[in-house]
Amino acid sequence: MINWKNLDELASYGELQKAEKVNLAEVMSGESGAQRVKTFCIPMAEGLSYNYAAKAVDGRVLDALVKMADEAQLTEKYKALYNGEVINTGEKRLVLHQLTRGQLGDAVVADGVDKRAFYVEQQKRIAVFADKVHAGEITNEKGEKFTTAVQIGIGGSDLGPRAMYIALENWAKKTGNFKMEAKFISNVDPDDAAAVLASTDVAHAIFILVSKSGTTLETLTNQSFVMDALRKQGLDPAKHMIAVTSETSPLAKSDDYLDAFYMDDYIGGRYSSTSAVGGAVLSLAFGPKVFADFLEGAAAEDRLATEKDPLKNAAMLDALIGVYERNVLGLPATAVLPYSQALSRFPAHLQQLDMESNGKSVNRFGEPVSYVTGPIIFGEPGTNGQHSFYQLLHQGKTIIPLQFVAFRESQIGTDVEIQGSTSQKKLCANVAAQIVAFACGKKDDNRNKNFEGGRPSSIIIGDQLNPKTLGALLAHFENKVMFQGFLWNVNSFDQEGVQLGKVLAKRVLAHDTEGALSAYSDLLNI
Repeated sequence: MINWKNLDELASYGELQKAEKVNLAEVMSGESGAQRVKTFCIPMAEGLSYNYAAKAVDGRVLDALVKMADEAQLTEKYKALYNGEVINTGEKRLVLHQLTRGQLGDAVVADGVDKRAFYVEQQKRIAVFADKVHAGEITNEKGEKFTTAVQIGIGGSDLGPRAMYIALENWAKKTGNFKMEAKFISNVDPDDAAAVLASTDVAHAIFILVSKSGTTLETLTNQSFVMDALRKQGLDPAKHMIAVTSETSPLAKSDDYLDAFYMDDYIGGRYSSTSAVGGAVLSLAFGPKVFADFLEGAAAEDRLATEKDPLKNAAMLDALIGVYERNVLGLPATAVLPYSQALSRFPAHLQQLDMESNGKSVNRFGEPVSYVTGPIIFGEPGTNGQHSFYQLLHQGKTIIPLQFVAFRESQIGTDVEIQGSTSQKKLCANVAAQIVAFACGKKDDNRNKNFEGGRPSSIIIGDQLNPKTLGALLAHFENKVMFQGFLWNVNSFDQEGVQLGKVLAKRVLAHDTEGALSAYSDLLNI
């Protein structure tokens, strides 16, 4: 039987609070540090590994975290999720994003449908459609091939798919898997849509409208903007648009689209990159095989997350250490630092994934919790960030844990040697240097040049960023966020915090305002 307890009701949490704090600078210095790097490491899927040597943990802390994982029943709760229990208590829904890429447990039947079969069917339908587009069997109204895909969506319908597309674009061009360019319109600011359309051959563009409900105001507004642009060029919008939506939405059986592909209420937007939301644009851009490989990598990492021992389960241990840092060490944020330009939008996706999931102040039963929950997430690719906010990370008064991601090889496979090393070697050298600099610091009598160290970090390392490793990387963080939600006993799968602003915005547009809302409406000339 599963018991849903608050973090501060766990006996292991009290034990964790009493554990002696680790002097990170001390344990990471000299041979001790070298030994930690070799041993504090967990294999992940697709050749990735999670190295937590530079985290402020030792045997005592890890023992307490292992006990916490068991007491909080993390494995059992994950099993309940993928076997189709109603884990999203706020909306009384199942949580099935893992099922879009594999069957982990029992068959899940909802609404009278085998949901794994449903997701596979949509993937196959998208693959057939994409192949026909690439072959010139589905064309624009003049019989000409589409050359660009443009996704219209916001939030999870944009951030995840956009990050995944950018992550694989150069790899696909290098490996011959690049089929067509993809672009994205998300912001209701008309300058966003106008800029994308101005740089797009609209006559040869296929537009993907993504809205699960079919009622998302920003997305439908941008759809109208795009349809107007098509009509001004004498084009029929219905010959240039497809929809990704639910079967019950007004978009599902509309003549306004070439075709519609389906998702359901059991897939949250920020968890939807492995559903039709990511599948349509990624299959059009790179081909169905690349999207299938991406799903395979995610499924492989999901399977590893079922391991009960946190010391063999990278996502679970990452989650446990994060809770220790947030709730025991009192560290408020995490910086995501990918040393890969291809992952330039990955931190933005993780920001939504983490902060929208676990930015809660009540537990899954609606009762206030007495402890802090999700951390602030931010980040930029290295080495750019080193010349930006790393100053505060190194010498600021606020200690911020760091999550590095790095690959031994570039995606392009070619490089130049300058001053005795290649660009990729320089990039990797910076990763190694930063981890040690953050952990160990540097003593200097000049206080302005003194580095206290003690800044904890972990790193996920792989050989190369490709569809399978990207899928595994994505699943790692999705599962980490899930496990942390279980530990904090919050519902990680609703997002009531985004709703109030939407409601008030509709009132403003309807001129149903008073007080400060009315005054701000006047100030903005609405």
